[in-house]
Amino acid sequence: MSAARTHLRTAGVAVRSMLLLTAVLGVGYPLVITGIGQVALPNQANGSTVSVDGETIGSRLIGQSFSDADGNPLPEWFQPRPSAAGDGYDAGASSGSNLGPENPDLIAAIEERRAEIADVNGVDPEEVPADAVTASSSGVDPHISPEYALLQVPRVAAERGLTEAGVRSVVEANIQDRDLGYLGERTVNVLRLNVALAAMGG
Repeated sequence: MSAARTHLRTAGVAVRSMLLLTAVLGVGYPLVITGIGQVALPNQANGSTVSVDGETIGSRLIGQSFSDADGNPLPEWFQPRPSAAGDGYDAGASSGSNLGPENPDLIAAIEERRAEIADVNGVDPEEVPADAVTASSSGVDPHISPEYALLQVPRVAAERGLTEAGVRSVVEANIQDRDLGYLGERTVNVLRLNVALAAMGG
């Protein structure tokens, strides 16, 4: 009888502990952290979204394509770097191509992209920067280099009937400095750049 009571008591303690920990760690803790996030950092907690006229058009943390229904780049917009995530910039399939630098398929893809970008932008293939032809390891990087953004200025300006100086000034205003002034490289967020471009009209 004593052994049976001991087993029942142990089972009761285990069940009560499970219920208590479920309530505290499974319900209470997430609610507290969510509340702190909504009060202290609402933009970050909700995905760092970008809105225009009250409509959410994307996130400044996740890249997106600026192309037509057939996947062709729209020349009036600044273009992002390539993406190997799903069908392109699929946050649910975030990944790189996993192809090594000597892989013949990757080399062929880079050369093809370099030729296409050079042709579309009217520049020498040697002027095309590395980030224009290679995907990021996440496949959803929303940034390009200032060099790639500036390379696209003449095309975008011509397509929109704007001056190159005006479009270049928008690019320069959207260049983000290195983190803490020394970490990483300077970047341009493509979505935010295109939002600023749209505000110019044209």
